[in-house]
Amino acid sequence: MLDGANTYHFVTVRRVDGPFMKVRIDRGLWKSIGVGDRIVKEPGSGPVKA
Repeated sequence: MLDGANTYHFVTVRRVDGPFMKVRIDRGLWKSIGVGDRIVKEPGSGPVKA
């Protein structure tokens, strides 16, 4: 039986330069985003909702 400890949250994002990619995000960000939201990732920090 699975306990959910290894649940991963993946989203498909479109980069500014056009291509789509599938990325893994943490649970806090997963719970705060919706379709059409913008996610920004700066060097040295995790992704955040913009």
